[in-house]
Amino acid sequence: MILEERERVERIVKSSQKKVWVTFQREGIHCFPAAATDPKLADVAFLAHPHRHMFHFRISIDVYHDDRELEFIQFKRWCESLYSGVLELNYKSCEMIADDLYLQIAEKYPNRDVWIEVSEDGENGCYVEYNHTRPYQTVTV
Repeated sequence: MILEERERVERIVKSSQKKVWVTFQREGIHCFPAAATDPKLADVAFLAHPHRHMFHFRISIDVYHDDRELEFIQFKRWCESLYSGVLELNYKSCEMIADDLYLQIAEKYPNRDVWIEVSEDGENGCYVEYNHTRPYQTVTV
């Protein structure tokens, strides 16, 4: 590799955004009450009743060089500790579950981008990017 190309590659590596990710799953019960009354949802009306899923979580979070505040095994254990037993999620969707989880992560690990996936049985779900550096997401008080 020529020197100019090597320097370009080193700049890319130095400015890269690094994340670690963890996965875990929890059994949960939820429902979608609107499915019982909305004619557009007639073919999935059964979702209005409480039903069980294995909720799969995948969380990616920013890490920094020599980051001693976040070690991914400890991070995974901490995330798992936020949930115990069978989750009673009531009407919460995968997106709502992700939002709730992000609030807890942001409190413990501020100023980091976090990406969360929550799926039902590893089959269907959501992917949400929580980007702390986007100006339009900044809240002023």
